[in-house]
Amino acid sequence: MNMDIESVILLPNAARRVSEIAQKLGKEAVLRLSVDGGGCSGFQYRFGLADMIDSDDIMVSCDDAKLVVDPISFDLVKGSAVDFVESLGGKSFQVTNPQAQSGCGCGTSFSI
Repeated sequence: MNMDIESVILLPNAARRVSEIAQKLGKEAVLRLSVDGGGCSGFQYRFGLADMIDSDDIMVSCDDAKLVVDPISFDLVKGSAVDFVESLGGKSFQVTNPQAQSGCGCGTSFSI
């Protein structure tokens, strides 16, 4: 996959899942990705449906869904792809982040 290092990508599986969740909750299909300090490796990804889109948010679309990232978090996830994965360990949104130097087994924690 050729990813633009200055952007972030919402993959079709993730877009489909965001649309499904939003429809059940009667909300707009907008997934917010943010990065918080903490977790096993130093930083932690947070996902949730966005109640609003701020004027300085970075926004990308895939199909009928949108992904928004605040500018501070965006610096830590530039070049990443957001997917939705179903495995024996469960179902979750996952970030493939080329900037992450290491990660944790939980898949939500990383270091740069």
